[in-house]
Amino acid sequence: MNEGSAVKELEGQVVLVMGAGRGIGQATAQLLARRGAVVGVADLDAESVAQTTAAIQQEGGSAHGFTLDVGQRDAVLAAARQLRQRGGRLDALAACAMWIRYEPVADVRDETIDRMMGVGLKSVFWAAQAAEECMDPERGGAIVTFASPVADRGHRGTAVYTAVKGGVAALTRQLAIELAPLRIRVNAVTPGATPTPGAHRIVDEAGWEVRRKATPLGRLGRPEDVAEAVAFLVSERSSYITGEILHVDGGLTAGAF
Repeated sequence: MNEGSAVKELEGQVVLVMGAGRGIGQATAQLLARRGAVVGVADLDAESVAQTTAAIQQEGGSAHGFTLDVGQRDAVLAAARQLRQRGGRLDALAACAMWIRYEPVADVRDETIDRMMGVGLKSVFWAAQAAEECMDPERGGAIVTFASPVADRGHRGTAVYTAVKGGVAALTRQLAIELAPLRIRVNAVTPGATPTPGAHRIVDEAGWEVRRKATPLGRLGRPEDVAEAVAFLVSERSSYITGEILHVDGGLTAGAF
């Protein structure tokens, strides 16, 4: 489908994007709004929520901001309920949020595990509960989670991140089965090396060059690349797809180049 025919394919849909304040989540929220969706912009940082919401509205899109911790069940469910009330329905959730710290196994402590599990894995459970409660069982809907290449292949210093993203991949398949009777599809995207403000805090320029060279397509990813995959997975074009892990990684996990 070309851009012209895809412009308003999400017209009438209401989507909650968790982790939408910056990076891939922000690009996802903006693209879904351009495609016609009413978007809930959810993030921990109030300033980034306001900026993303304003940017969507300035482009003529519809967005509602929610400042929340996605690891907190009550906060996620409250946002989903409010968005459904404002938009009249809830059709999809994209669980983009993540907090990352790389460190050797010997250095891992409770704070790292608890925070990464809360943002990266618990949030998927809360998204599933929000979908069950707020989506129309006749119409159904979609959940998009975020896995990672580290769920497929190891990398030094990423033990907690690997555990979280491996859990997300497994949980995605489980939820696809469990929520299928409610017509709720559950799929994941696996972004490759994609420079974002958050990623720049833990990867230097030399690290990006290593990742670029390891990617068969020869370039780093763009937030928009991943946003396009999310838009596909929440659209009717993917109405018979569930339980899948879509790698948007330039071939990184396919094998060595």
